[in-house]
Amino acid sequence: MEKTRRFAPVLLLLSAACTQGGQPTDPPTEAVREAAGISDHWVGTWAVSPQGDGSAFSDQTLRQIVHTSIGGSSVRIRLSNVFGSQALAVDSVHIAERASGSSISAGTDHALTFAGQASVSIPAGQVVTSDAVPFDVKELSDLAVSFHLQAATGGTTAHGTGLQDNYVTSGNHASEQTLTGTQTKGSYYFLTNVDVQNTAAWGAVVTLGASITDGVASSSNNNRRWPNDLAKRLADAKLPVGVLNQGISGNRLLADGSGDSALKRFDRDALSQSGVRWIIFSDDPINDLGGANRPTGDQLIAGLKQLVAKAHAANVEFWCSTLTPFEGSGGWSQPGETARAAVIAFIKSADGGCDAIVDQDTATHDPTKPTWYLPTFDAGDHLHPNEKGLQAIADAVDLKGFAPPEGMGGAASGGNAGAAGVAGTVGGGAGGSGGVSGGGASGAGGSQAGHDAGGAGASGGPTTSGAGGLPSTNGGSGSTPVSVAGGGATSQAGTAPIAASAPADSSGCGCRVSSPSPGGLPWSLAALIFAGFARRRRWRQTFQA
Repeated sequence: MEKTRRFAPVLLLLSAACTQGGQPTDPPTEAVREAAGISDHWVGTWAVSPQGDGSAFSDQTLRQIVHTSIGGSSVRIRLSNVFGSQALAVDSVHIAERASGSSISAGTDHALTFAGQASVSIPAGQVVTSDAVPFDVKELSDLAVSFHLQAATGGTTAHGTGLQDNYVTSGNHASEQTLTGTQTKGSYYFLTNVDVQNTAAWGAVVTLGASITDGVASSSNNNRRWPNDLAKRLADAKLPVGVLNQGISGNRLLADGSGDSALKRFDRDALSQSGVRWIIFSDDPINDLGGANRPTGDQLIAGLKQLVAKAHAANVEFWCSTLTPFEGSGGWSQPGETARAAVIAFIKSADGGCDAIVDQDTATHDPTKPTWYLPTFDAGDHLHPNEKGLQAIADAVDLKGFAPPEGMGGAASGGNAGAAGVAGTVGGGAGGSGGVSGGGASGAGGSQAGHDAGGAGASGGPTTSGAGGLPSTNGGSGSTPVSVAGGGATSQAGTAPIAASAPADSSGCGCRVSSPSPGGLPWSLAALIFAGFARRRRWRQTFQA
């Protein structure tokens, strides 16, 4: 594994030793946590991307099975009518632990409401999020979401490649422990998201891609898509990160076809996901290269640059994936191979702009024939990896790229959280007490990724970017405006450096920061937030299997 990092110039204006009257300020209040965007702790645990579908339902109950990534203490769901042709009436919405088949575990069923009501009408083109309900959601477990559709639905919003048995039966049986007389469906209908509330969560990673991300060539009902494999790796490593699969089989980067293009659906399917802090962009360009009207490498690179810019504008990290080999498949051509090589070279170049690289190509290709899959990983069509290949892709994601939001502390994997080199420069500064995965840098060297020279500020506040105008929490770094006393400016979205020095306070510290809430802002958190607004963190990581 090779890893390289680069850092932008850093301007730091705060001392790391500010106290009031010789004593540290009080611990963060809930108001401070809310101002930092880390108060409600909603994180996606499961998701699919919506597509148009010709199915229709009338006076039927749907029970759909979802496999969680991260656990939590409360749950909510999102229903989508984005591709509907008329208002969608939904009632008797329930969530429970799944036992087996269409059966739910006794005593786990909970009714869900929408603005306190047991039914909801969703206008065409819109989505709706349920009220939260207390629920002990276990990581890597199956939940059953059931609801009744009384009126004919018209056009349906669905996700075609579900790779999961879901159940439909006539009448309203949403609260029953076992459904009878069911039809089995392999797709998801209207249900696009399940979120959990988890006070320890670091955020969610969205895997945006096409059929490889969607799990084509993996077995049904076994959750062997590579994002599932990644979720298991994160859980085994005790890293509280949700994984949200936004793959659509046949999807492309530049052109609509099998669902909206990645460019068109990026805001809805990536940036609007609850708690998103990382996006791994995967295999869409392969479909551009294998289809009609094949784009050039430069055209694909231009599209990729647009996604990178959108993610960074939202303070979300964008991780690029190199493109898996596809020689031998029906869509392969030499011009397509040339374009694939150009995209890979750009991603790996200093101008790629990616915050990290997942080298799916190196992880799966045959070293003796680099434009072909390694036979052990080939599903047989020379386009898709089998389950071993999907695991190899998940294994190519370096888990060290995931870290808690600045200002949350979180020394889950080593040492105490602390002020991360606030007074230092790149490669130096005062860290916490050895917090490898905590809020502080690792020792005085300040070399822990994302925490060098003071960290990137607290997690961002809520933004409204969901489809249909519904709010969703965006966990990007430093998107909450914070007023800095004496600085002469207020930094918005973590991009505008503040060049003026703060005047000395009564303690002579010279680093007074005004608090957005009564009671004052703890100096360590204030320093982290200010540092995050003083410069935008950038680093590059290259991962090779």
